Amino acid sequence: MGGTLVLAGTPIGDLADAPPRLAAELRAADLIAAEDTRRLRRLAQGLDTPVTARVVSYFEGNESARTKELVEALTGGSRVLLVTDAGMPSVSDPGYRLVAAAVEHGIRVTAVPGPSAVLTALALSGLPVDRFCFEGFPPRKQGERLSRLRDVAEERRTLVYFESPHRLADTLTAMAEVFGADRRAAVCRELTKTYEEIKRGPLADLAAWAAEGVRGEITVVVEGAPERAAELDPAELVRRVQVREEAGERRKEAIAAVAAEAGVPKRAVFDAVVAAKNAAR
Repeated sequence: MGGTLVLAGTPIGDLADAPPRLAAELRAADLIAAEDTRRLRRLAQGLDTPVTARVVSYFEGNESARTKELVEALTGGSRVLLVTDAGMPSVSDPGYRLVAAAVEHGIRVTAVPGPSAVLTALALSGLPVDRFCFEGFPPRKQGERLSRLRDVAEERRTLVYFESPHRLADTLTAMAEVFGADRRAAVCRELTKTYEEIKRGPLADLAAWAAEGVRGEITVVVEGAPERAAELDPAELVRRVQVREEAGERRKEAIAAVAAEAGVPKRAVFDAVVAAKNAAR
C-alpha cells in the first residue's frame, strides 16, 4: 500500500496556536520535510515532542529535486509530514509541487489545519470578508509590480498580499497609484506576536507611514474596486482630459483626475487619449 502525505499547519507567531494534532503527526511521521530544519527542531522542542523521524530540508532552492525523493518514499509506504516555517504549506510556501506529484501517483494527501496569516489578516482588517482573493507576493521589479496590480485594478473582491518590510513602502505607493490614493487598506504586522500591529487607512496614508520604516512579517489587505455606475465612452474620457488641459492642468495630472472621478484605471484614460491622438494624425 502507498503512504500518506500530511500537510501540517504551523503557528504564524504564537506557539500556543499550534494545532493539537501537530505533535501527534510529528511523532507518527516516518519522514519529515521541513522548509527550515532548525525551525522544525525548535518547534518540536517547544511542543515537547521528540522527533525520531528522518528530517530533510524542502525549500524553494531544492523543491524540484527533493520532490522526486519524497514521492519515492511515499510510494514505498512512508508517512511523510510536510511543514513550512509558518502557516500552511503551499500558500506562498513550498508544497504545491509535492502535492501535485502525490496526486499524480495516486497517493493519499491529507492535512492538519492550522493558523493562516491570510485569513487572520482578512478577519482583522475591517474590510469586507464575504469575497476575497489571495495574490501572494507582488513582483519585486517596479514595472512588473505595476503591471500585476493593473491586472486586478477592477477586482471587486478584497485583495490579500504578502510583502517584505523593506519593499512595503514601494508596494503601497504603487497600489495607491494604480488602485487610487483613497482606496482603503490594512497593513497587518507581526500577527499573533508580541508586537502585533494593524494599521488601517487609505493607501496613500499607509504608504507615507511605511516610508518611515517597518519591521516584521507583513500581510496587506486591500479593499476591492468600487462598483462603477456606468461605463464612460472613451471619447468622453478624452473630452474631459482636454477640458482640464485647456484649463491649465498638465496632461498627467488631468488623466489622473479624470480616472479618479470616472472610477476607471489611469491606464484606460491614457490609452483613450493616445488612441484619439493617433486617430487625429
